[in-house]
Order: sequence, then structure tokens, then C-alpha cells
Amino acid sequence: MLNNAFIKQLEDLLSQKIESSQSVSGGDISEAFVIKTNTQKFFLKKNRLENQNMFKTEYRGLQAIAKTNTITTPKVYGIGTFENSSFLLLEWIESKHPSNKDFKTLGTQLAQLHQITAAQFGFENNNFIGSLNQSNNKHSNWTNFYVEERLLPQLNLAKSKGLLNSKEIPSTLAIKETLQPIFENIKPSLLHGDLWSGNYLISSKGIPYLIDPAVYYGHNEVDIAMTKLFGGFSNDFYEAYFDMTPPDHHTNQRVEIYQLYYLLVHLNLFGQSYYGSVKSILQKYF
Repeated sequence: MLNNAFIKQLEDLLSQKIESSQSVSGGDISEAFVIKTNTQKFFLKKNRLENQNMFKTEYRGLQAIAKTNTITTPKVYGIGTFENSSFLLLEWIESKHPSNKDFKTLGTQLAQLHQITAAQFGFENNNFIGSLNQSNNKHSNWTNFYVEERLLPQLNLAKSKGLLNSKEIPSTLAIKETLQPIFENIKPSLLHGDLWSGNYLISSKGIPYLIDPAVYYGHNEVDIAMTKLFGGFSNDFYEAYFDMTPPDHHTNQRVEIYQLYYLLVHLNLFGQSYYGSVKSILQKYF
């Protein structure tokens, strides 16, 4: 529950009186609430004070996507702290189950987002993948970025947790030698960064929204790899997407290799149930 002093702070932020607040499901990391005034609903995410940087980077990610005018993100009404908590206050999206048309729109708009490019891979700030740190140091070479900023941090974390042993982790040189031939001619695209089925919404009006981003400039197929990892996206989505951004003969290999990053994240967050999937990809490619 939200105490009266916190509600008063939110009322001052919104310049509206809050009529009710109710806890809702909103993910594994933060508490979530729907806030109602007499005219609007808002979505409040609340976490510990020491985790406020998670909300700051989420806010920057939502801004980065919104500025492209390719795909919609929820409006941010406020970000701040209250006593020992941090919070992010967002527009409430009334959502519905996606139709085939909705999936086509989502695929097309994601492809348009991926057409937004930059001079280098990475981003202006580091952010988070789930509750884990995600490093976005800039690189001009995609192989170096993906190995040094994505795979190695997660492999080393898994080793430190005792989830992988040294013999199961290939050398940096071996990884780069394997990836270089299939990572050629890749340009930086603005990515959502964590695009599973829980991180998009279709509004009641049929408008796709992206939520909970972990943005950076990387290979567009990274987002596609995540959509394929846990399901939730229809054939209409992929047909619309690949109509605008056709795959090539290395796409299937790269999708598996990009899924390795997300599987390592899940191994480090949730433990041994993801070990088999991680080991399988490591053995297949490295």
C-alpha cells in the first residue's frame, strides 16, 4: 500500500487529486500500482531507493525510443524518490489481446525503429537487463561490442557464481574468431534490448507500445532473437518485420548466438534451469 504522504507527493506532481491506488502485477523487479484520479489512470513502479538508477535508465530508454517517432512508448509523468523508495510514474495503457493486424503493425514499427542508426555500437549510458548491469561502452566493431559488452560480463558472472566452470567458457579469441565471419557488414540500430512478450502492449485502440526497454545501438537481429526465445509473437509479426528488413543466410546462426546472451542473463538471475540451454549453444558454436 502507498502511505498518505507518498500519495500527497504524487498529487503535487500531477496537480490532480488521487482517488485510489491499487497494487497490480508489474514484473519481478518492482512493485506496481494503478493510480486513479477522476480523469486518468497512471502506472506507478516503485523500488528501493538504491535502485533509482534503474528507473533513470528506463526513463532515458523510453525517451530515446519516443524521439524516433517510429513506435509508441508510455508517457512519463514523473520520476523521483520518496523516503527510502524510488519511483517511476507512467501513463496507464488499456491493453488488449493482439490481433493479426496488430502484430503486423508491431513488426512494421519495430523495423522502422531499427532503421534509426548511429556512428557506433553502444549507448550514452549503461543500463540494466532485468536487475543486472548492462554495459554500453561504445565500439565501432560489432564483434568487439557483442563479445566484450555482452557475452564476457555474463560468462564471468556465471563463473563467479559457480554456474559455469572455466573449461566451459571459451577464450575471448576463440569467440571472436567464430563470430567475425558471420558478424560482417552489421550497422548499429536502435534496439529495445529486452523484447520478450511481456515488454510490449497493444492498446485498446490497436496501437503498439514498447515498455521496459534496455536500449542501445546494436544489431537489429538481437531484438528478433529475444522475441523468438520465449514466444509470444505471431507469424504476422515476423512477416511484416522481414518484409522491411530481410534476413540473410547467417540470420538463424546469429539469432542463436544472440539468444546466448539472454540465456546467460537468465542463468545468472534464476539459476541452473538455464544451464543446459547455455551449454548447448556454447558447445555448438565455440
